[in-house]
Amino acid sequence: MRCDSIASNTERKKVRDREKWRVQSMATIEESDNISKWEERVCINSGRKFFKPKVSGSITPAVGMLFKSFDEAFAFYQRYALAAGFSARKNTSWKNVGGLVKIRYIVCSKEGFHVSKEIDSGSVENSKKIVRRNRGSKRVGCNAHVKLILENNNMFKIYYFEEEHNHIFVEDEDIHFLPAARSIDYVKESFISGLSAINIGPVKAFNIMKTMYGGFGEVGASKVDCKNYRRDLNLYIGEYDAEMVVRRLIRKKECCPGFTCDYVIGEDRRLKGLFWADEQSKKIIQCLVTYLYDLVFVPFTGIDNHFRNVTFGGALLGSETANSYRWLLRCFVNAFGSEPKVVVADQDAAMKRATKDVLPRSRHRLCMWHIWEKLKTKVGPVLSANTDFNTRMTHVVWNDTIIPEDFETEWHSIMSTFGLENHEWLKDMYDLRFDWIPAYYHGEDLAGLMRTTSRCESENYFFGQICNPRCTLVEFFTHFETAMDIQRHEHKRNDHDTRYIECKPWSDFVLEKQALEIYTQTIFKDIQIEIDAAITKCMSKSVDTVQYSKEEDGLSITCSCKRFEQFGILCRHIFYVLRYEDISEFPRRYVHRRWMRDVVSVGSNHSNIRFDEIGRNSEIDKVYREIVVANEYVVNRLVGDLDELCRYRDHIKIYIDKADEVMVVAPPPSRKERFADIGGNIDKSDSMIRVPIKVRTKGCGVQKRIKSSREIAIQKSSKIQKSCRVCGGKGHNSRTCKDKVSSNAIGSSNAM
Repeated sequence: MRCDSIASNTERKKVRDREKWRVQSMATIEESDNISKWEERVCINSGRKFFKPKVSGSITPAVGMLFKSFDEAFAFYQRYALAAGFSARKNTSWKNVGGLVKIRYIVCSKEGFHVSKEIDSGSVENSKKIVRRNRGSKRVGCNAHVKLILENNNMFKIYYFEEEHNHIFVEDEDIHFLPAARSIDYVKESFISGLSAINIGPVKAFNIMKTMYGGFGEVGASKVDCKNYRRDLNLYIGEYDAEMVVRRLIRKKECCPGFTCDYVIGEDRRLKGLFWADEQSKKIIQCLVTYLYDLVFVPFTGIDNHFRNVTFGGALLGSETANSYRWLLRCFVNAFGSEPKVVVADQDAAMKRATKDVLPRSRHRLCMWHIWEKLKTKVGPVLSANTDFNTRMTHVVWNDTIIPEDFETEWHSIMSTFGLENHEWLKDMYDLRFDWIPAYYHGEDLAGLMRTTSRCESENYFFGQICNPRCTLVEFFTHFETAMDIQRHEHKRNDHDTRYIECKPWSDFVLEKQALEIYTQTIFKDIQIEIDAAITKCMSKSVDTVQYSKEEDGLSITCSCKRFEQFGILCRHIFYVLRYEDISEFPRRYVHRRWMRDVVSVGSNHSNIRFDEIGRNSEIDKVYREIVVANEYVVNRLVGDLDELCRYRDHIKIYIDKADEVMVVAPPPSRKERFADIGGNIDKSDSMIRVPIKVRTKGCGVQKRIKSSREIAIQKSSKIQKSCRVCGGKGHNSRTCKDKVSSNAIGSSNAM
């Protein structure tokens, strides 16, 4: 009995010593590390360690807490988990007979254990089983969790809370690696979407955010999160892509009186054509065909009063047939009420037939840029590098002052000199000379669109910067709106320069001062050059080319150079005559309204409602932009006073706790809800417009193109050919060498 008592006393003493050692060691740990985030407990029987987070009581769960919804409870527990240094996830749920969820569990992300799964490679006998690669697991069987039950008042109540974990917690500097600490919230979504509008992808957007926030840990998301967000958004939009685009364009048409749109669908409800335009009167349109992923993009480009390109409409076509172009041109006529004088396009036979049928009074011009680019490949590398050939061709093709007879004479001379009389492509181009050579456009009002090289290059480069052939329709229209914003900004800047920056006259000629008040700055500079040439250069020989007369309704004056008829501005010959006749008032009959500075009224609205703002809660976006602008304004004003700047920072930090409470009471919308808001909350139905299927556009499939014998010979000559080891020749190897075959035949005959 005494021995048992002594033994029990000895055991109790050992336990007290171990408990004393544990308390002392914990005190030592706490003294050496005052910033420890947890309290450690060691199990006496098993020796296992358990960790209890040290978190503020205001955000620590407790039995009896009530929440209006399970999402609110989960948001509260996530906040507690991040403060402690671990992640949480949703787990078990129990439903009653009626299917109502009564019990929900929220557990630590390290709950349970990972079990590797084996994959059967097939039903073949003796087949090997493929085992997934051995990856590290974060599951350690942690039992920390919270249990909630749905009360009769439809509120979730915590009825059990296990606070201890069997693992240490993540330190503050590594919190950003936890999944719960990474998310693509509203601000990051706005930032990624804003950069996507200018054709910047999610990876570059993440790198920009990392630089702005000051490091990877401050972003609150990873590069993969940004890519996954953009991928998920595109997958969601992919189902409703065409329907979203059509609905938003129709909504924009209702909001903006100057905007119009039209579309056509096939029997399978797939989008076949889409047209949109802004109400801006244009006499000349330029059609530049580029390609989207599934459709053909045809922008309509004109010239503004500053002699700059302006895209006032566009279309997406499912095919490049004559019927598609006929529908497109009819939409254009219905939108603007009149036919354009000139249509500039490439050598598309379908477009030419459609223009002839729908726009009989319009002249179809071929784009000189496309033809000139083909010339280099058609004549070959030798002639394309010949300086004499290039100089003579440039002089005859790009000369807008020679008459057609001189062009034909010089053309035949070039063909004869360089032996190109029988060149098929050049013969075809000569037969089409009425559609692209400037010499045949004398006297036609082309508003300066005589040479299309620079304009085509400019438009292709312009849309190439902001367009992506692999984007969805919604992304494409967002990029298109960005391009239109750029053009409108440039137009407003040119208007501003015209109104508030005054050009200095070069002479005391009264018509020059009047032209300064009539024309825009760009056009005035061209007129100024013509006036200076009329004054400084001897123009007496050119007076005979000008026909001048005074009539009751004003002056009547024409020149044989036809510059006014082509470009809409008076030439130097006419200015010489006007100065010689001492005309003191600029002839208003010869002022084109399209070049006047007041052709666009101040403050006019160019349908500036953005495509990506239609159907969304734009009020939130507006308030967010106001907050950003206001914060930037305050920081710029206080950047010179560090103390005041710190007080402003502390003032903002005070609101962080309140914002956390607001988030717990009203959790932010989920990603699916945000996607639905972006998509306009469209429901699936049989009447929904479907995304067009991918079509074979003209120019695709170059691998099936029939190559000429000359092109094949050029490609073969550029390849490095190996020498035969038998005869040293090229074009064959030792196996197919004729010398080896003949020697083998002689050897076999001798053996016989």
